[in-house]
Amino acid sequence: MKITEVKAIYPRYRVLPAAWRQHFWQIAVRVETDAGVSGWGYGGGGVAAADVVNLHLRELLVGRTFDSIEDIAELWDLQYKASLPYGRSGIAVMAISGVDLALWDVLGRAEDKRVCDMLGGQRRDTVRAYATGPDIAWYRDLGFDAHKAPQTRQGSEEADTARILQWAETARRVFGSEAQLMIDAYMSWMPEFALGLAQQLASFDIYWFEDVSLPDDLQGLAALRTQIQPILLAGGEHEFTARDFRHIAQAQALDLWQPDITWCGGMTAVLRIAEIAQAHGVPLVPHRGGEIWGLHFLAAGHGEDLAEKVMGKREAVRDVLWLAEPTPQDGRLVLPEGPGFGVDINEELL
Repeated sequence: MKITEVKAIYPRYRVLPAAWRQHFWQIAVRVETDAGVSGWGYGGGGVAAADVVNLHLRELLVGRTFDSIEDIAELWDLQYKASLPYGRSGIAVMAISGVDLALWDVLGRAEDKRVCDMLGGQRRDTVRAYATGPDIAWYRDLGFDAHKAPQTRQGSEEADTARILQWAETARRVFGSEAQLMIDAYMSWMPEFALGLAQQLASFDIYWFEDVSLPDDLQGLAALRTQIQPILLAGGEHEFTARDFRHIAQAQALDLWQPDITWCGGMTAVLRIAEIAQAHGVPLVPHRGGEIWGLHFLAAGHGEDLAEKVMGKREAVRDVLWLAEPTPQDGRLVLPEGPGFGVDINEELL
């Protein structure tokens, strides 16, 4: 198949998260071919990444052919090398992620195969999901048995500690003793705070602390990792490509890796990251892995049987960009049956 068009769109979101996400949230990427088959992908980086796709990557890709996942990998390498002077990570790789996922979608649709089948076949009939957000009782009512709470520093050490301990007590009581509970610090904790909190949370059996501090300090994370055990130190959503994860592996900085498939370089990149994780015996749980892009990866047997669904609050208004994307049933996710990723875009948001 020959690529005839590549176009990135920043959707007309009606509900945008705060801060940087207003202009730099997710992009949709469409790839068209001379075979009459087109596909969609999802990337990060917002309006800036859309420009990277439309003003640079497009000119690299239009006219090139691909007929296999090996061809897609070669196109990934081409884009990475061409964008290296301003890229290597961040917005450029987020843009490549969207293109890469669109190419996988096109190939699946052309061959009438699901992406998980191109990854070797479905090995998990369902994938266990965990709910991220503040609405504990709602998640319990939906059947989740795993939950992650955002718990950033907001005030004094005493006040923040008391708030987190109250959450842990409530969550353990609501979900029961067998549920997995996790905390996302979103790079806002100091190591001393994390260590003290780990000791105070010992009786609540917390599974992991996520993004405790800035990801640049690999040596500091490595030192903290051994101090907070048995709580796992998780992270990686702000890392890009297999190169970054090799550095994490060398430093032994994290117990559990969380690449975001729509940011780290797409399906091609996360497969390379997964090979490194497996070689080092590190569990991999993709960031936002309950979205359709991560779900195919997990259903094919890669990573752990655990997929994040960012659920928010029960009454929240939401944008639905991808139609037919699975919703959790009793805390489990099931792949759709259609070819490619099996979803269509909501054109009302384009």
